[in-house]
Amino acid sequence: MTLRQRLDQRQVQKLILAPALQQAIKLLPLTNLELIEVIDEELSQNPMIEIEGEAREGKAKDSETVAAEEAGVKNKEGLLEGLSLESTEPKMSGETADDNFLAGFQEYLDDGFRPHFTESRDAVSLENTISRTPSLWDHLNWQATLTFFEAADLEVAQFIVGNINEDGYLTTAVDEVARLSQTTLEKVEAVRDKIKTFDPVGCGSLDLREALLAQMDHLQVQDETARTIVTQHLPLLEKSDFAQLSRVLGISMAEIRERIDVIKSLDPTPGRKYGEEKTNYVVPDIIVSKEEDEWTIALNDDGLPRLRISGYYRQLLAKAAEGQPEAYHFLKDRLKKALWFMRSLDQRNQTIYKVARFIVDRQKDFFDKGIDFIKPLTLMEIAQDIGVHESTVGRVVANKFMMTPRGVFSLKYFFHKSLQGSYGEDVSSLKVKDKLRKLVESEDKDNPLSDIEIGDLLAREDLHIARRTVAKYRNQLKIEPSHIRKRKSVMEGKA
Repeated sequence: MTLRQRLDQRQVQKLILAPALQQAIKLLPLTNLELIEVIDEELSQNPMIEIEGEAREGKAKDSETVAAEEAGVKNKEGLLEGLSLESTEPKMSGETADDNFLAGFQEYLDDGFRPHFTESRDAVSLENTISRTPSLWDHLNWQATLTFFEAADLEVAQFIVGNINEDGYLTTAVDEVARLSQTTLEKVEAVRDKIKTFDPVGCGSLDLREALLAQMDHLQVQDETARTIVTQHLPLLEKSDFAQLSRVLGISMAEIRERIDVIKSLDPTPGRKYGEEKTNYVVPDIIVSKEEDEWTIALNDDGLPRLRISGYYRQLLAKAAEGQPEAYHFLKDRLKKALWFMRSLDQRNQTIYKVARFIVDRQKDFFDKGIDFIKPLTLMEIAQDIGVHESTVGRVVANKFMMTPRGVFSLKYFFHKSLQGSYGEDVSSLKVKDKLRKLVESEDKDNPLSDIEIGDLLAREDLHIARRTVAKYRNQLKIEPSHIRKRKSVMEGKA
């Protein structure tokens, strides 16, 4: 069989997302802060869009008045008459499709139309800008330059610092550091010993044992029993097996407790002190409030500018139609993109509102009475109700938050699996988790409930779930197993 190259023509059908549809899909998962960035980018690229209330060239006149004066029209009403696309555009061949396209956007071309945005965005004050805090590596390198004065030692120190992770541990073997730095193992260890005394103490350690011992040396802890626990019996400590630890060391549980308190005062992840994790403040996209007996929904448009089609460039479009085909087609293309963008913004708001409306209507009992009355919900249910695809609902709920009288919730909070009650009714998994958490909080600390016992207690409340499901929910709630809870209770109860 001979392989040959040839050209063939084939006719196929496939789905292709138009640029306008791609833009609409892109806007759905954006938060308000991200949407402001997209609007700013569109404003910088498309002259057909402007922010309502901005004066052109610093004058106190709006864009329609300026355009009327430049076009030789005495008043703005004359400009609006001249902006009739049907009367000003030349009847060229192929323009019928454009006329049909614009016919679907007449509400955006009407000066009485205003998008849903109500607030003008203020410039960010530089006084509210927080300077960047030094990172862990910057802080260690700064101390290294003040400690090591020989170039060779400083180079090794900087290499070690560069291989320390966010928790403060050295991620490269010492012999590998020596090989890459082309120095001896003894020099690397000497440099690393000094780095472990830097602030935060323990950075550059290879494991937890080294980090804890370095902090004990720094704090001058003289308790040899505590050092023995850290040096030889960390696995027993990690399993909270205090009874075995007491037998191995030959001391009472009360003495074990004293040593554990000393070890608890140490930091197992010293590098996190200079971690760059920042607190993220949530800006709710949806505001839910109760007026009389009805729950009302409002989209949070705080900070979003009010957009409109520029009257000035609409006038330029009308003038270009009289003999400047290149400018006319350029401005016409920008007008189409502006209209699609504004329609996409409106569709985004409408879809978010429909999803929020469905959630509030479905969870009225939750908002009125609490977590015991929350109902299970899936993306498919909302998609079928509002007539969109399930993936569209998934994009809407992504990164969106709802502010309610009961607190601020992520929209994803309301989507969870359902379990079958004794009488066939759907029960939310969130309700089961809340029941499980309350059972553990109210249990006898000396005799904690096992997963089987928790399952039996839930069954008495018509919530029948398997033991492995109890274990899964317990792990999701970050609740330790019963034997670990019992060991900690015994330790805390010892004097």
